[in-house]
Amino acid sequence: MKYTGSTLLGVAAALASSPALACSSCGCNLTSDWLSQGLVAQPGTTISIRYDDVPQTQLRSGHDVVDRAAIPLPTDREIEQNTYNHYATLAVDHAFNSVWALNVQAPFVWRPHHTIAEGDTDQSYSRTNGLGDIRATVRYQGFGGAGVTGVQLGIKLPTGGFHQNFRTGPAAGTAVDRGLQPGTGTTDMTLGAYHFGKLAGNFDYVLQVQADVPLNSRELYKPGVAGTASAGVHYTGWHGITPQLQLNFRVAAKDSGLNSDRDNSGGEQLYVAPGVTVALSDHFSAFGIAQLPLYQRVNGYQLAPKYTLSFGLLYRL
Repeated sequence: MKYTGSTLLGVAAALASSPALACSSCGCNLTSDWLSQGLVAQPGTTISIRYDDVPQTQLRSGHDVVDRAAIPLPTDREIEQNTYNHYATLAVDHAFNSVWALNVQAPFVWRPHHTIAEGDTDQSYSRTNGLGDIRATVRYQGFGGAGVTGVQLGIKLPTGGFHQNFRTGPAAGTAVDRGLQPGTGTTDMTLGAYHFGKLAGNFDYVLQVQADVPLNSRELYKPGVAGTASAGVHYTGWHGITPQLQLNFRVAAKDSGLNSDRDNSGGEQLYVAPGVTVALSDHFSAFGIAQLPLYQRVNGYQLAPKYTLSFGLLYRL
């Protein structure tokens, strides 16, 4: 099966949100997957910029929505109000040949957050921001056979800060929860596999699985192991426009360590993600993806988004 560069850019955008969502009561760590940069079957370099908007405004417990207005204050647990996650990710993807490639991503995080801490009646406010954790991923796709099958191995470096404080309210001057910081402070390993194939007519499909495994703890905090699985279909019958539909499932273990909010972390989410990629020229493409929850189960009390939005521009040299 032969894939053109523009076709694979469309497929890549369909997968852009597949491993992205990692929301908990302590915030989101939404990192653009290397596939959003455009996997191609021939050597080349792709540069991209992507913006992700993850507004966590719904407080949930288990499978249910929590009515914050019905909770009398003060209370013996934190009642989070909202977290607005904004991510801008610059990525460079270089395929040395049709088999080996390297992808590097540098995210910038801006995260306003409101919460009512245990024992308080007034809100505290934080706005953590700065460079997040840089990721580098190597992929190999020299297995042959129909379609394109590959594996990936990556590392997340502890480049993001994790010592920012609340700005206003009763908690002003105290440390923001570790899950709300721009970085986790830990070094993580990424393992994954993917397959592109022909479905029928102008329809192609893509499957992907990925695991993120923290290799260490840092200052009494270690994020939970997380895994994602994605299945997507895209249509290539329209010149320059590639619509796509994807299902994304994510499961995360609880965080650990004295500085973690272990009881209010981890869970499972299933999302449907419609999107579209548009070829703007021979070198430029743009994509947009919306992600909507179909199923959510969280441990303890956690903020969750009703939707997420992702937009990006890709330039192939």
